[in-house]
Amino acid sequence: MTTAAHSDSDHRPHPLWQPGADRIARSRLTAFHAWAAERHGAPAPAPVPDDPAADYAALHAWSVAELETFWRAVAEWFEVRFATPYERVLADASMPGARWFPGATLNYAEHALRAAEDPARADDPALLHVDEVQEPRPVSWAELRGQVGAVAAELRRLGVRPGDRVSGYVPNIPQATVALLAAAAVGAVWTSCAPDFGARSVLDRFQQVEPVVLFTVDGYRYGGKTHDRTATVTELRAELPSLRAVVHIPLLGTAAPESTLVWDDIVREPVEPVFEQLPFDHPLWVLYSSGTTGLPKAIVQSQGGILLEHLKQLGLHCDLGPDDRFFWYTSTGWMMWNFLVSGLLVGATVVLYDGSPGYPDTAAQWRVAERTGTTLYGTSAAYVMACRKADVHPGRDFDLSAVKCVATTGSPLPPDGFRWIHDEVAEDMWIASVSGGTDVCSCFAGAVPTLPVYIGELQAPGLGTDLQAWDPRGESVVDEVGELIVARPMPSMPVRFWNDPDGSRYRDSYFEMFPGAWRHGDWITLTSRGTVIIHGRSDSTLNRQGVRMGSADIYEAVERLPEIRESLVIGVEQPDGGYWMPLFVHLAPGATLNEELLTRIKTTIRTQLSPRHVPDEVIEVPGVPHTLTGKRIEVPVKRLLQGTSLDKAVNPGSVDDVELLRYYERLAQGRSAPTPPAGPSGT
Repeated sequence: MTTAAHSDSDHRPHPLWQPGADRIARSRLTAFHAWAAERHGAPAPAPVPDDPAADYAALHAWSVAELETFWRAVAEWFEVRFATPYERVLADASMPGARWFPGATLNYAEHALRAAEDPARADDPALLHVDEVQEPRPVSWAELRGQVGAVAAELRRLGVRPGDRVSGYVPNIPQATVALLAAAAVGAVWTSCAPDFGARSVLDRFQQVEPVVLFTVDGYRYGGKTHDRTATVTELRAELPSLRAVVHIPLLGTAAPESTLVWDDIVREPVEPVFEQLPFDHPLWVLYSSGTTGLPKAIVQSQGGILLEHLKQLGLHCDLGPDDRFFWYTSTGWMMWNFLVSGLLVGATVVLYDGSPGYPDTAAQWRVAERTGTTLYGTSAAYVMACRKADVHPGRDFDLSAVKCVATTGSPLPPDGFRWIHDEVAEDMWIASVSGGTDVCSCFAGAVPTLPVYIGELQAPGLGTDLQAWDPRGESVVDEVGELIVARPMPSMPVRFWNDPDGSRYRDSYFEMFPGAWRHGDWITLTSRGTVIIHGRSDSTLNRQGVRMGSADIYEAVERLPEIRESLVIGVEQPDGGYWMPLFVHLAPGATLNEELLTRIKTTIRTQLSPRHVPDEVIEVPGVPHTLTGKRIEVPVKRLLQGTSLDKAVNPGSVDDVELLRYYERLAQGRSAPTPPAGPSGT
């Protein structure tokens, strides 16, 4: 069921889309709600769901007020296997330092492979692997289980024990999923980087955790080209003295280097896996922050915490189950890859795409969704907007009838992105803009299958997530912009950072501003209708004359203009108390930053956003710098503009183009820079 987006006389917006009664009734969230009401004291849903928002709001309020009961219910609903029982659900609710399910032992990989135990599903695809040139290649549940068992047995033969680190320099291929699950089965701690990361960036991460085994490829294919990585692998081996073994995956067909193990030899014969039963808070993997200053934060998350959080997020919020095919465009260097692999926990078929998001053309990801029969398709907001600009028509050109949800993350999905998916993919399409972070490897807010979708808004906070917006005094606000706060613990919050023995870096990252409450570093609005609006990073928020605005709002408005390929806006506090707000623009080919375009940029911001947020200068630049995971670099550029030297403002190994940052550094040194190739600067 759909409705057009418009407003009543009371200015309350109407939804862009809302689920029909049958869809609400069939959702796993609805079934869980009724069961939790009967078994665990959750508020009963209305007999006829004429107000799904009120039903969800009541369930959510219960889930955060009765945190222990809620997470006990999640564990029971998903039949989590505890080899030894837990003493209680939440023994210590302090943050940091929350203690979940003490006494319990379990194994994440055991749950990820449960579907293989069903003879009726053993030959069904657990994984569908797609690259840029070939048709989807399935890996059955039985094959996956046998390969995980074989690799786990090899790890044990190599002396890998619980707590040892196992690393992967691998793209999004089935071998990466197998290696992660094998490490988890043994109780080792997995960590990975994508092979487009250079050696220095990988070493900045892996040297922190000192892996004993490295899974690696000889290269990868991207954008129709082959990229050899043998020299990089040689450097990694030389600079990681902790390594006992290297496993060679010949993706390009290269012979195995001397003294390495060969993947095909290890998995030649299937082995029934043995799952180490581990404490709930035993480390599962290490993820890394973008690491824009200093070394990347090495974020440790637990077997049990990730298991429960992902079961909740994927099974209830994403409404995924055994009949689904789950595709999210990601690389192994982004938390969304770990999240994608967890689709196995609910028995879904996971679609692994290894290739460029835009090869051979911008519509590439939609083609993958069609070819794999994807039911939940996730991508970045940036990709959606690129499709809009490239005049892609997915609903017309591809059979996407199986897709029931298009989800986006990485940055806020602009209103035009919502409209484009509705108009160009399908009118009856659940659009799930979600927001979370590497820090919890999950979502704070986003997908709810029973709720309507409003343009520019996330549907609701997640169950068990006490999401609040706080003003500078630490008071909760509604319908106002505030700091994104999680006021009570989530199971997937880091158990610690690696190499942070006194916990000081962990505390400083989230708990310094508001002790005892998680401050994530985003500006958000919680609306009185229960929806959530993400405005961008609070540490790069634009504050003009007391009016705060997220950078994402500026990008959404400016990048509608066809001449603007990408933009970067920075608010720089000046030593004299002033405030300088430049807008850097990377122009489309053939465009010129002339007076007419300058006027349109400023008029667009003035009329669509705020006269106070018209930039002081509009400056043409040769490009916008990003982290290796594709996020615009705002805070380091801000520091450069405030006079910080490049080596102190950013970790060069964490960015996609250091030379671009040198351009901004030169600009800061005299508020001028060499004229970029595409044309003159302007104001």
